[in-house]
Amino acid sequence: MLNIKVVSWALATTTLISFVVCVVFGFFTPESLHSRALLEQLLPGFKWLTLPGFLIGLVESFLYGAYAGLVYVPVYNFFARRFDR
Repeated sequence: MLNIKVVSWALATTTLISFVVCVVFGFFTPESLHSRALLEQLLPGFKWLTLPGFLIGLVESFLYGAYAGLVYVPVYNFFARRFDR
């Protein structure tokens, strides 16, 4: 059985770190290679290279990861209980 708090925090932290890595990657690569357009489409309110946009991206990335954990763990635990018999 998975612990919902542990998985949700782990996924939220992972998506937060991934967002920061994508933004940092964008600083060191040509515009054609980084994920600016993808981030702006997936994260409402995110604007490339603005402080408010970056902060919104951090919060939304964290919340997306937490949401994934909150949805995944109960589904996983349901099937684990059902098929481990």
